[in-house]
Amino acid sequence: MDAFTFQNPTKLIFGKNQGEQLTEQLPNDIKNILIVYGGGSIKKNGVYDRIITELNKTTIKIHELSGVEPNPKLSTVRKGVELCKREDIDFLLAVGGGSVIDCTKTIAAGARYEGDAWDLVTRKAIPDGVLPFGTVLTLAATGSEMNAGAVITNWETNEKYGWGYAPYTFPTFSILDPQNTITVPRDQTIYGIVDMMSHLLEQYFHNPTPSPVQDEMVEGVLRTVIDTAPKLLDDLESYEYRETILYAGTIALNGMLQMGYRGDWASHNIEHAVSAVYDIPHAGGLAILFPNWMKHNLGVDEDRFVRLATKVFSIDSEGKSDRQIAEEGIDALQQFWTSIGAPERLADYDIDDQNFDLIVDRAMKRGPFGNFSTLEASDVESILEMSK
Repeated sequence: MDAFTFQNPTKLIFGKNQGEQLTEQLPNDIKNILIVYGGGSIKKNGVYDRIITELNKTTIKIHELSGVEPNPKLSTVRKGVELCKREDIDFLLAVGGGSVIDCTKTIAAGARYEGDAWDLVTRKAIPDGVLPFGTVLTLAATGSEMNAGAVITNWETNEKYGWGYAPYTFPTFSILDPQNTITVPRDQTIYGIVDMMSHLLEQYFHNPTPSPVQDEMVEGVLRTVIDTAPKLLDDLESYEYRETILYAGTIALNGMLQMGYRGDWASHNIEHAVSAVYDIPHAGGLAILFPNWMKHNLGVDEDRFVRLATKVFSIDSEGKSDRQIAEEGIDALQQFWTSIGAPERLADYDIDDQNFDLIVDRAMKRGPFGNFSTLEASDVESILEMSK
C-alpha cells in the first residue's frame, strides 16, 4: 500500500427516527438556516414537515432553495450563493440525495468566496473556508453525505466536473434514517444501486499495489448489494433492505475502502462528459459505460478481472482460461445491471455518435486520466463506440 492519512470529520447519525436529533446537531449560535432540496418529493413523503417541525422548536429563521436538478447546475449554485450572501445565512441543510448535497457543498464554498463558484469547481481557486452544513439523506446512491466530493454541471458550456476540498467540504453531520428512503421510486432505487456499485468498482480497479484487506471489503459490499438489490426491488417498502442499501451507499464512498491506493475513476470522467452533453441520469450512463471500460482494459491486469469474476460473481473457473473467466465476470456485471432494469446501450437514451467528438473533448479537458489504465482521446472514443 501507499502511505496514507485518513480522517473523516462527518458525524454519521444512522437509524430509525434519528431525524429527531436534528436540532441537537445544529450549532448554538446560528440565526439563519438555508434548507436546500430538489423537486419537492420531501414534501410528499413527510420529510419536509418533520424537519420544519423540529426547526420551529428553535428561534432560527428558515430560508429555502428548492429545485436542485438531478445533475445539479451551476446556475442553481449561483442562485444559492447569492441567497446566502443576501440573507446572511450561517448554516445550510441539504435534504435529499447526492445531487442536493453536491449543490449544497458548492454553495457553502461559494458563499465564502469573492469570485464565481465555477472557479472552485474548475480548480482555478481553492476555498479557504465554507459555511457549515449538514445533511438529511433521502436517497441511497452517491455517498456524498460522508465525503468531501461534489459534481456540478455548467450547462452553458457543456462541462461537468467533480471537485471538493477536504476538510472544508465534508458535512458536519449527516442523518440517515432508512424510513426516509422507503418512498424512493423504483427507477431511482435502481440508479442508486448502480451508482454505489460503480463507486466500489472504481476503487477496486486501482493503481498497482497490494491491497488484500481493502479488496475483501469491497468484494463483501458488492456481494451484499448484489444479494439485496433484487429483494429490495421486489419489496420497495422493506425497511430491512432499505437499511442495508442505504448503509452500503455510504460505506462505498466515505474513504474507508480507498486507504493506501488511488481508484481509477475513468468511467466516471467519461460519464460526466456524456451527461454534460445529454443530461442523462448519472448512474444510467455508468451502467452503460463501465462494462465497456472493463472490456477495453481487460489486458491491463487480467488477474484483477479474474478475481472480481470468481470472488463477487462466483464464476466457475474449471477448464477455462483467465481471459474467459474475466470476460464472464464482465458479462455477469452487465447482465445483473440489465436484470434490475438499468440501461445497456447509449441508444437506450437515444444517443448516437453524432456528438462523440464533443464528448471526447469534454472528457479530455484535464488531459489523460485513469489510475488503473491511463486513457487518451482514442481510448475514450473506443469505449463510446462500444457503448452505442
